[in-house]
Amino acid sequence: MDDTTETKARLLAAYDEQLRTDSETPSAIEVTRLGPLRLVTFLGGRGFITYADLAGADEAEVQRLVRDGLDHFERDESIDRVEWKTRGHDHAPGLTEALLANGFRADEPESIMIGEAAALAVDVSLPPGITLRRITDEREVRAMSAMQDEVFGDPVSEAMANALLRRLSLDDGMELWIAEHADGEIVTAGRLEPVPDSDFAGIWGGTTRVGWRGRGIYRALTAARARSALAAGKTLIHSDSTEYSRPILERSGFVAVSTTTPYRWSRTSG
Repeated sequence: MDDTTETKARLLAAYDEQLRTDSETPSAIEVTRLGPLRLVTFLGGRGFITYADLAGADEAEVQRLVRDGLDHFERDESIDRVEWKTRGHDHAPGLTEALLANGFRADEPESIMIGEAAALAVDVSLPPGITLRRITDEREVRAMSAMQDEVFGDPVSEAMANALLRRLSLDDGMELWIAEHADGEIVTAGRLEPVPDSDFAGIWGGTTRVGWRGRGIYRALTAARARSALAAGKTLIHSDSTEYSRPILERSGFVAVSTTTPYRWSRTSG
């Protein structure tokens, strides 16, 4: 086994052992167990299905888990959308076919990236007029959330802003970071999620306005979050990365250990 393969195997094992637990969903308001599945309810009518593994389930059992997991949320009229989080390295015979047959639709796959926090905690020059800082003020959190919705092409959601504000009220370590222009415009945003009882912190929600991309701002915001993770005693960073953020992490020595594809169901289309 060469060094790259050994490193990937070591990091993937740490991911499976330390992150596929309740620490994966710190903002949950309810978690129900269904065999190996964790059926998670979030604020704003959002359901989420995840698991450490499928416990050797065969194709027939996988089909039953998909049906029963979705049925759990369909019975709850407050839930209008559900995400089933898949991982490319899982043994899950027939899972894709079962999800599609039950009305789920696949999003674009993302890379599960893991690397040393210290590799990201570097000095990065910012364009003139751009500053980085953490935010906790409600008005700023709502502005950050609205900016992310706009960049992702989604309607501005009060539900997501409310969920972030609830997390901040729990004081559980989550941090919200922005890069802003001198005129007050938020140009990049992201959050840091230190994972309790683990070596990890997650970097999530990284978003940069189109006109500001390619100027080092996302990398600088990532470095600021990595320094904060190190200060909290976390040595590893993980992220589900799009084609835009993956190269930035790879240049810092991060490894793509697997892929993740979200499958989404909505009450209106499902």
